[in-house]
Amino acid sequence: MKRKLVSLMLVAAMAASMVVGCGNNSNDKGSNDKGKTEEAGGEKDESGSTASGDGRVYLLNFKPETDQAWQDLADVYTDETGVEVNVLTAADGQYSTTMQSEMAKDEAPTIFNIGNTTAAQTWNDYTLDLKDSELYKHLTDKSLSITYDGKIAAVANCYECYGIIYNKKILNDYCTLDGAVIASPDEITSFDTLKAVAEDINARVDEINDEFGYELQGAFASAGLDSGSSWRFSGHLANMPLYYEFKDDGCDLINGEATIDGTYLDQYKAVWDLYVNTSGADPKTLNSGALNAESEFGMEEAVFYQNGDWEFSPLTSDENGYLVTADDIGMMPIYFGVDDENQGLCVGTENYWAVNSQASQEDIDATLAFLEWVITSDEGRDAITNTMGLSAPYDTFTGDYESANAFVQDSNALMSAGKTSVAWSFNATPNVDDWRADVVSALTAYTDGSGDWDAVKTAFVDGWANQWTLAHEDDAQ
Repeated sequence: MKRKLVSLMLVAAMAASMVVGCGNNSNDKGSNDKGKTEEAGGEKDESGSTASGDGRVYLLNFKPETDQAWQDLADVYTDETGVEVNVLTAADGQYSTTMQSEMAKDEAPTIFNIGNTTAAQTWNDYTLDLKDSELYKHLTDKSLSITYDGKIAAVANCYECYGIIYNKKILNDYCTLDGAVIASPDEITSFDTLKAVAEDINARVDEINDEFGYELQGAFASAGLDSGSSWRFSGHLANMPLYYEFKDDGCDLINGEATIDGTYLDQYKAVWDLYVNTSGADPKTLNSGALNAESEFGMEEAVFYQNGDWEFSPLTSDENGYLVTADDIGMMPIYFGVDDENQGLCVGTENYWAVNSQASQEDIDATLAFLEWVITSDEGRDAITNTMGLSAPYDTFTGDYESANAFVQDSNALMSAGKTSVAWSFNATPNVDDWRADVVSALTAYTDGSGDWDAVKTAFVDGWANQWTLAHEDDAQ
């Protein structure tokens, strides 16, 4: 019966949206696979934690950049408790597909990621109600959970922010040049100013390199349109016109609406053109997969780089050998030319832990105990905050376990200054894989000169309506 149920769910899941994350809900940002699927211990002690028994823990990880940290954490937990923890990280752009495959197995994941209410609907028969869990009790902001069908279907494992990462050192050096557009990086508070600065830097790359010894290639890092990077623009940048349109329409900023007009696509085009025209990358190569924007920024070949706070750890890790340091980098909003003076960073999450209700009770007990350990133990909190560089929404993350992420600190500073954080409206994207693929295809053709902007508008607006209809067919019946 369980297998039959899984088969039925897989059909539904093919049409369902798994929004990607710090990544891309279909844009999962990479891959790695370490796997042990042995069973180990779980009887509950008086605190409700699993100490020994037959339970197993199987985490299907959504964030590839955290893979090694989870593998290491799993080993620590196994050493301490004897409970075997298996971690599988989905391949780049393959979280939905991997999840569908793994959930059909006898030993399915006991912890998996869902990104929004649509995904909670799709996997409703497989999400345990977490309202009485220690995980939910420790959640500082209960809005960082997904409620569906009268239950707490999933709880955020982190919250994140994204915007335009910038190199303070290079910008400060630029400001000392004769004729610089700004006297201080703090003057960049609008799209018009950002555009003027980026264009001036791009035109003076050789002068800046000669004067200060950099090896700049352009103002912005490459705007890659390959599967490992395009989510930054079909998801995170596309969020901006969606957010402002939803706001105008007075609809739910997270769950969206069935049709959109593309009211702010001119602003989307302006930002995209800025990214492309002030980069050192050939526009015809953006979908080649040969570009590495993180490396370009890290090696001081670019001043600006649209991405999120999850980049703080890899950019500042000694292992990567990048030239930038934690003191060099900051994050500013994706100024959009709409409400720049009041705009903060894009803040939210698409990373929610769900526990498999179809697992055995022993596995459920072991899984809940593991998650509780992750958010309360020194090892777990250190891994989340310091190794993964994430901000965890739990009351246990205080003192040494508060975020040292400079980008999170920038977000908090903007909020303290009264700026409005931009909601993650891209979480509403219907059939996210298909919609984004069509937008990226049209954007690629526009950028390499083989297509026009009208095709991007069509993919964005008409594609949204079409995919919304497909995604909500069951609701209409």
